[in-house]
Amino acid sequence: MSKKKLAILHASTILFAEKGFNETAISEIAKTTGVAEGTIFYHFSTKTDLFLSILSGVEKGIIREFDDYMEEHDFKSGIEMMEAVITFFLYLAGHREEWFLLLQRHFPYELARVNGQCRKHLESIFNTLLDLFEGAIRCGQKDGSIQEMPSRKTALLIFSMVNGVVWLKFNELYDSGTLYQELLHTCRKILTNSGCN
Repeated sequence: MSKKKLAILHASTILFAEKGFNETAISEIAKTTGVAEGTIFYHFSTKTDLFLSILSGVEKGIIREFDDYMEEHDFKSGIEMMEAVITFFLYLAGHREEWFLLLQRHFPYELARVNGQCRKHLESIFNTLLDLFEGAIRCGQKDGSIQEMPSRKTALLIFSMVNGVVWLKFNELYDSGTLYQELLHTCRKILTNSGCN
């Protein structure tokens, strides 16, 4: 991929995440990257195509980051794996804030209603994340560190709670950093029905 195309994708990701899709003009992307508007349209036929390329990159990036993290770590139990998945999710949301801020915006879901490719990218991202949460639950149910419960529904509930903490951070409604220990404690209590020991 050319340096210009990478620069366009990088700048657009940040602008779409911070300002929104509709509020970001191609002229602003061109000014930020120092390229002509025609160069942007040379690489991406429409603004929507640019957004879909970004979303594809976010999808691949999240999958790669979690794959690398999970391969590098061994977990003694499913509950330990769950706490690690939660911790890494929060870390990644801070480290790659533009990815997760983009996923917090309304536009991707609005577009997904009419654009199958957008829907596919979003489903892949969220299914990947849910699979990680569910995998930790299933692992914990096998080793006895997590009680028997519907694994997919529970994964969805825990993911929603963790993602809600990220939403609070991005919207500056609460100092979400102060919720970290309580978040882990609550998840442990839900999963073990015993609270932290």
